[in-house]
Amino acid sequence: MSTQDDIRAFLASRRAKITPQQAGLPAYGGNRRVPGLRREEVALLAGVSIDYYVRLERGHLAGASEEVLGSVANALQLDDAERAHLQDLARATAKRPARRTRRPRGPLPDSALRVLNSMSDCPAFIRNGRLDILATNTLGRALYSPLYADDMRQPANIARFQFLDPAGPDFFPAWDESVNTTVSLLRTEAGRAPGDSELTGLIGELVTRSEEFRTAWAKHNVRLHYGGRKSFRHPAIGEITLDFDAMELPAQPGLTLTAYSAPHNTPDHDKLQLLAAWAATENPQQTTTREPADPQA
Repeated sequence: MSTQDDIRAFLASRRAKITPQQAGLPAYGGNRRVPGLRREEVALLAGVSIDYYVRLERGHLAGASEEVLGSVANALQLDDAERAHLQDLARATAKRPARRTRRPRGPLPDSALRVLNSMSDCPAFIRNGRLDILATNTLGRALYSPLYADDMRQPANIARFQFLDPAGPDFFPAWDESVNTTVSLLRTEAGRAPGDSELTGLIGELVTRSEEFRTAWAKHNVRLHYGGRKSFRHPAIGEITLDFDAMELPAQPGLTLTAYSAPHNTPDHDKLQLLAAWAATENPQQTTTREPADPQA
């Protein structure tokens, strides 16, 4: 899809989620032909003309001011991730610089790897916006060991494993939530980096080969992913649910370090210790990329 198509589908999908009652508008009798707000209702709430809003929803965001985009976001009750996505789509149509600066291609710096390996009690890894795992510590490699089975394509990619590998659905027991998270992160990255040919190729592969991905992708959901809980069904230790914290690396735009943990004296913490023992037995090696690791290339 073109950027204009993405804008059209995104705004229409957000409009469909808001009822007149939620927007504080009077609900008149009779059947409505749309599931949510009409275009003219969004225009009224945003303080713009109907013709202008229709033009925006058709994908013509290039000339829209920050104030207009903010008014549309308020009318559609967008959350922080959706507002950022709308701004990214506007930048793409206007060919303005992306929110983050591109950096030269190159290997992960030793300093980032030292930080990663210092987290010896927590599974941790560094990924890019395409969900390629570029580096792990020992526990991170152990936790994600199914992604490295059968000599799969490297670097390991979370989305490709989840949707295309037969082991994917079993590894992610909270399947619906996991699908929405993965697809929303890729949709967010597509807005940030519309010129990323590798991302476009990955999405094309997943849309072509996975009906579940294709269905979720069509929802145009986006999200920011800084913390929460995630469940896994590991082949050696069984099901485990961990807290995660995701931290962007300021010196490496586009890269995120994610660490998992569990409160002490809980069954999940005990399973982390089992994972560490299994890792020591199996000796999964730290996995890093020494290939160019440009997060937007």
